[in-house]
Amino acid sequence: MGKFWIAILKAVVALIVLNILASFVYTRFDLTEDQRYTLSQPAVEVAQKFDSPVIIDILLDGNIPAEFSKLKAETVQLMESFVAKNKNITYSLVDPLADETQAEQTIAELQSLGLKPANVTIEENGKVSNELVFPWAMVNYKDKTVKVPLLKNKQGSTAEERINNSVQQLEYSFADAFTKLSTTHKKSIAVIKGNGELGDIYIADYLTTVREYYNIGAITLDSVANNPQKVLDQLKNFDMAIIAKPTEAFTDGEKYVMDQYMVQGGKSIWMIDQVAMEMDSIYAGGGSSFALPRELNLKDLFFKYGVRINPVLVNDLYFTQIVLATGEGNDSQYNPLPWYYYPMVFSRNNHPINTNIEAVRLQFTSPMDVLENDYQKTILLQSSPLSKTDGVPRQISLDMIMTQPDQATYNNGNLSLAVLIEGNFTSMYKNRVKPLKLTNALEEGPANKMIVISDGDIIKNQLRNNRPLELGYDKWTSNFYGNKEFLVNSTNYLLDNTGLINIRNKKVAIPLLDVKKIAEQKTKWQMINIGLPVLLTLVFGLFFGFYRKRKFSA
Repeated sequence: MGKFWIAILKAVVALIVLNILASFVYTRFDLTEDQRYTLSQPAVEVAQKFDSPVIIDILLDGNIPAEFSKLKAETVQLMESFVAKNKNITYSLVDPLADETQAEQTIAELQSLGLKPANVTIEENGKVSNELVFPWAMVNYKDKTVKVPLLKNKQGSTAEERINNSVQQLEYSFADAFTKLSTTHKKSIAVIKGNGELGDIYIADYLTTVREYYNIGAITLDSVANNPQKVLDQLKNFDMAIIAKPTEAFTDGEKYVMDQYMVQGGKSIWMIDQVAMEMDSIYAGGGSSFALPRELNLKDLFFKYGVRINPVLVNDLYFTQIVLATGEGNDSQYNPLPWYYYPMVFSRNNHPINTNIEAVRLQFTSPMDVLENDYQKTILLQSSPLSKTDGVPRQISLDMIMTQPDQATYNNGNLSLAVLIEGNFTSMYKNRVKPLKLTNALEEGPANKMIVISDGDIIKNQLRNNRPLELGYDKWTSNFYGNKEFLVNSTNYLLDNTGLINIRNKKVAIPLLDVKKIAEQKTKWQMINIGLPVLLTLVFGLFFGFYRKRKFSA
């Protein structure tokens, strides 16, 4: 009997020693099929940059709905992975509504910081209630704070899809926040001006957002006529150029300068309206206006890289809405109505740029032909299968809202609206007479990439009281679209050399409980979980009593 207790004692001591040693070594084995608990190398690298404390507050503590409990658990697991890579990273769970007496004031303060709550409808035992949840994290480093949205909501998503989308974006969201906080040397973006591009106030939200990653400057092409070399030299100080809805034609000299900028390694995003049409023109014209082709003298430039923007309009049955007033005076009513020239473009999820983003809203966009050549081209956005093209010149009238569209004519869908072009860039002026002389001009350049979007308004934010609103927010319908996320992802992809943007391709599948089955089989599983252990205990007790009685009665 003494040997038995000695063996037990040895086992206990060994277990204690093993636990003490384990406290000094953090090791995890990720046996999940999708490797959801293994950090991507770019995320590890950016997390390891911090040499002083990073404090993360996760606002998902307290009494939260079941679906958010899963999001909370996945967020905590991710935090543990980051902590394992850098002990300077710490996190805590916070219940922002813990003090019920201060709840209204706390909600107002959080919203003033830009932390929008999620209004969750909960149905339990036949009762329906609404709860506010703040699915956000605050990452604090030195004197800077970055807000991290934990909930990824997409139009039409089920509760399961919403959580899957949210978990899938977690690693990228936190790695992106770490990048914003740790970046010391910023790349730079040039905003091209001089050809009637959008004013700064209409691209203010985009610029404010990317300023967290990059330096912003302006380059005016007007000076090309007098000193083209100086303009090109200035442009070469920038890593990327954005051309946001030019309305005036480029001269051959301006086009050659932009050509040389791209051939010599400059990235670019071109947002082009090939048809001149605005809603303001329709309103000002009493409900109708003429759409006309716009000549920008860029066709041969884009053709060289394998795309052609056609001067026609996309008419799409997957539309976004406009709001029109009906009635007069105090009897006026504002009704959201379909507008077929404002396509709602759902992501193809075929690239890190467009993976897991909300639908993008385009306005008076045109289709692009994607041509065969040596460049690699990826279609990032395209119209729905139920879309068609309308030629111009054409009168566009609000009366079309009252007419039921003939769905049979919408048979020319899946039109290309945004294209990524990658490869070793070749000058469109190769073996051609140059419009002007530039020093050290190249005809063949290194590997490069650019994005062409056939809608200049994709970057345009609305105004309220002459102040810019968030890009993608429509103040008339209160809907949010994915324009900002798409453009920020595009910018990061073009300028990101670390591969951080590729984390967005990581696929994670989270199995969730079926709420309907839970309600239907609740009693059954309660009986199994409570009754079965009791029954087994009774059976074992009876068996053991019978066994003892038989053994000692012999």
